Amino acid sequence: MTMSSNNELVTTSQDKGILKIGIQRPDKLNALTLAMYEAMTAAIESAEKDKQVRVILIHGTETCFTSGNDLHDFATNPPEGENSPVFRFLRAISQAKKPVIAMVSGAAVGIGTTMLLHCDLVYADEGAKFKLPFVNLGLCPEAASSFLLPKLVGYLRASEILLLGETITAESAVELGLVNRIFPLSELSEQVMDIALQLAEQPPASLRLTKSLLREHHARQVADVMRKEGELFLQQLAKPEAQEAINAFTEKRKADFSQFS
Repeated sequence: MTMSSNNELVTTSQDKGILKIGIQRPDKLNALTLAMYEAMTAAIESAEKDKQVRVILIHGTETCFTSGNDLHDFATNPPEGENSPVFRFLRAISQAKKPVIAMVSGAAVGIGTTMLLHCDLVYADEGAKFKLPFVNLGLCPEAASSFLLPKLVGYLRASEILLLGETITAESAVELGLVNRIFPLSELSEQVMDIALQLAEQPPASLRLTKSLLREHHARQVADVMRKEGELFLQQLAKPEAQEAINAFTEKRKADFSQFS
């Protein structure tokens, strides 16, 4: 059975036990709006309830996974609390009981990278690049990345990635354990679908139980850190440093933080 739906910017299609969630806003580098977060959250929550869905696969377009938050939309409609669309999406992907695969082409910026920390398998093309520019934007990490990233790559490397906002190449992402494997772009979709089908053919209860066992020992800490980061993120978003960074981005100039201490 094949099912599909399309709200223009986020698409979903279901076939052979795999629910594909597509981020489809290439003219804006797949920047995420509140409405897009709502659509992705609804898709994950629906997949969790649908017995026909065995695997969730999230992807962008061939040129970009996602450039992160749409800063104009974010500034115009800032999150107001833990029930804001972005935080609901992060809870949905972090608490999903079914396997979640990410297929990354091109840039994965901000939440485009932190969401990968909650996926069970991550595959990318050779040109994929990952970046966490929270400090550069006067903000702080989110999605429990301040906990999960050091756990994954070590404190010193996590400091370079988060404090300096360094870009990570696809090859480095594999070495760090952020990505399972990289494939040529021409092969990526076929290879990832083959892996998704392998998962979909596995005993579903065993899959869910194994995922639960892999994650349960730090699930509560992830939720606690994510909540704290969210509170601090909202505080930072309202401060002059973040406003200067967002204004500089909008005005296509270099941000000037010399006036802050």
